[in-house]
Amino acid sequence: MTSPKTPTLPYSPAQLGTQILIGWSGASPGERDTAFLLAYSLGDGTDGPEAGERAMRTALERSGLRVGGETLDATGMPNLPVKLLVQAGQAVLTLPHFKAQYGVPPEWLAAARAEGTVHAMFATRPWPGALPGQPVGEDQLRAFVGDPRVIASSAHCLLPVRSLG
Repeated sequence: MTSPKTPTLPYSPAQLGTQILIGWSGASPGERDTAFLLAYSLGDGTDGPEAGERAMRTALERSGLRVGGETLDATGMPNLPVKLLVQAGQAVLTLPHFKAQYGVPPEWLAAARAEGTVHAMFATRPWPGALPGQPVGEDQLRAFVGDPRVIASSAHCLLPVRSLG
């Protein structure tokens, strides 16, 4: 049995605008620490934030990610073109349309190595308030990643932690 696929529209990489990667770690009471990554756009693409949101959805779907669905467990999917390399205190996330490097804090690194996975969230909704080089407060981050509209319009993926050597 096959499932219907949503058609993806053409897009220009310039429509995606500035793409950012941010990470944090934490745990629910009684659970182990988990490492998280969030990839998002500032919404400053060539055709505005709405076109950028559509372009991001298309780019993610072409990468094999499901927008608005369950968390995709990529630990057993070596051909998925979404890769995470953790080396020398850096997390490098690579997708066909995006490559970013993020200097991770020691607690994030410890959680990622202990679990062997990172929970990644790829937002299609822009976040123009979280600018590069500016600190993002915990409340500000929680408000964005916890917004039901952001959650429902994002792709969620459990990525295996890879390293060199």
